[in-house]
Amino acid sequence: MPSIVLSDPLISSEETKKSKPKKPQYGSPEEEKKNKKKKKQHVEIELSDLELDNGTGETTASEKKKVKKEKKRKVPDDEDKSDTTSDSTEVAEKKTAAANGAPAKKPKLMKDEGETDSGAADDPNALSNFRISKVLRETLNLKGIKALFPIQAMTFDLVLDGFDLVGRARTGQGKTLAFVLPILESLTNGVHKASRKTGYGRSPTVLVLLPTRELANQVHSDFEVYGGAVGLSSCCLYGGSPYRAQEISLKRGVDIVVGTPGRIKDHIERGTLDLKTLKFRILDEADEMLNMGFVDDVELILGKVEDVSKVQTLLFSATLPDWVKKISTRFLKRDKKTADLVGNEKLKASASVRHLVLPCTRSARPQIIPDVIRCYSRGGRTIVFTETKESASELAGLLPGARALHGDVMQAQREVILSGFRSGRFLVLVATNVAARGLDINDVQLIIQCEPPRDVEAYIHRSGRTGRAGNTGVAILLYEPKHSFSVSRIERESGVKFEHISAPQPTDIAESAGSEAVDAISNVSDSVIPVFRSQAEHLLSSSGLSAVDILAKALAKAAGFTDIKKRSLLSSMENYVTLLLQTGRPIYSPSFAFSTLRRFLPDDKIEGVKGLSLTADGTGAVFDVPADDVDAFLEGQENAHSVNIEVLEKLPPLQDRDQSRGGNSGRGRFGGGGGGRFSGGRGGSGSYRKTGGFSNGGGRGRGYGGGANRFNNRRK
Repeated sequence: MPSIVLSDPLISSEETKKSKPKKPQYGSPEEEKKNKKKKKQHVEIELSDLELDNGTGETTASEKKKVKKEKKRKVPDDEDKSDTTSDSTEVAEKKTAAANGAPAKKPKLMKDEGETDSGAADDPNALSNFRISKVLRETLNLKGIKALFPIQAMTFDLVLDGFDLVGRARTGQGKTLAFVLPILESLTNGVHKASRKTGYGRSPTVLVLLPTRELANQVHSDFEVYGGAVGLSSCCLYGGSPYRAQEISLKRGVDIVVGTPGRIKDHIERGTLDLKTLKFRILDEADEMLNMGFVDDVELILGKVEDVSKVQTLLFSATLPDWVKKISTRFLKRDKKTADLVGNEKLKASASVRHLVLPCTRSARPQIIPDVIRCYSRGGRTIVFTETKESASELAGLLPGARALHGDVMQAQREVILSGFRSGRFLVLVATNVAARGLDINDVQLIIQCEPPRDVEAYIHRSGRTGRAGNTGVAILLYEPKHSFSVSRIERESGVKFEHISAPQPTDIAESAGSEAVDAISNVSDSVIPVFRSQAEHLLSSSGLSAVDILAKALAKAAGFTDIKKRSLLSSMENYVTLLLQTGRPIYSPSFAFSTLRRFLPDDKIEGVKGLSLTADGTGAVFDVPADDVDAFLEGQENAHSVNIEVLEKLPPLQDRDQSRGGNSGRGRFGGGGGGRFSGGRGGSGSYRKTGGFSNGGGRGRGYGGGANRFNNRRK
């Protein structure tokens, strides 16, 4: 279970007592009632003493004012303090009691006038339970935020109390506000309030480093919203934008600088950025900075701080590779804290995402991806990830209304594209890894990765673009049959349990597209009916079809369908059909399946078999055949004893690669079937010889791939 891991105890009980601000002590509810009663009686006595008999027994208005002023003076000074101090004290008491195994006192929080504590007792992460000022709470409420995310709740007090921090959480879990909120509180209401520089030409107090321009803009946007609410200014420095505008901002003076390492380094070397008054430095997505080659720049920037004892360093990362650990040891204080929402859990990918894998050859992608989007995006936003800039541009050109985002896109155009995607002007973004980090778009419904990425973390970060901020999402990984081993590796190393799906079939697509077509037709104005009525009547009388059939064809045309093509469940190839072979007894090898087929089918039909794989229960074999050959297989089974062949609508569980080996047609007459889920390995050995028996061959398999078949059993 996720937990907070501290490099040393968070705070001892003695330290807690020392650090707690003084506050009124509250006793039991009965004692509180007595105190209130006594206070009320005391006020009544004061009133009676001050009353002047004017013959009517009434107190004058001026005397009432005097009483009110007297009551105000009776309130203790420490009760006039801000509610944040009281809040923090109660939260600290609760945490200390929990750490010592004692039951925590029920917090009694002081509220601003007119504010209620509804929900605070129910949700420990409610904003009112933290030392967050009223203006920031109101700004968060305007954004629909009523409580902190787990990583934010874990780190808030640690950062506000001045500790260096290593924060680790899964992608999309709110790491940005985990440092934005406590930093703003520290600068405006905390220990740095008195020492913070103000006025024209001031040097920044906060420096945030991020790996990409997109992420820098997102973090800067948060600082603009929340920092602006408390009177702090910020600027964003990244490559691809003119230096002049950035230099003007720095010359005027800013409190917070957000930027990418390359441009930050340039401004330091040009003398336009001075870090001498720095109080906070933050590395966000530190592991991605390593992947993008920013090691030297980051170390140079961190080394520009002269007195590290006066600077608080926060490091946030989804993963902790060796370089990130080295940075934390070198640049963070020895008493640093670690807030870890991942811990030793194997599952690193977002738990709110449904992870699917779909076999698809490269040539089939242009046909498959539009259908996948139609069936799985629910009409929302989709991001398609490719490995190269060329494939991103090519695929974006094939998808209606899609835009490409990669390294060759100029910064101005990049911002226009992202703005259009966020606003919904278009719903499909085709991107290279440049967009895998930092896209703070909470309502992306579908992620498609065109092929398995080179490393597992890349898969995690890409799939993490959906299922954010409490939403759910779908991530679909396409792979060629020969790359099935990469799918197994991602599943093994990340802990993700993939659901194996097939390409959307005509019925799936028709159902989705048909509903869209129905909506489109329903929105057509009735004014067009008289114009097209005569053609409709002529079609109805001359076609020989019923009105329902004609309407069905019209819906198909409106949905973009003029023909329904068969599609393989195994490879997504069009004009192929997936069949299941069963013999009434276990099928131990692909070679056995091929020998069974040969008993009732001619050689030319068996040559067309592709991707033969065994079912997980060992009772059948699954394979593809050309759509034109389906009837031959179904009719041929009637001539074979105890053989059953059927057309599949859904794939059954199949054996793993190591359990089912063999190539579909090798150096003999017939290869030994597909290796793994789909064949793809060493040559299609296990060829059948007319002269008798099976023998190990060494040939190169055809179909989707090959695989050595270890079956060797000569007929007796």
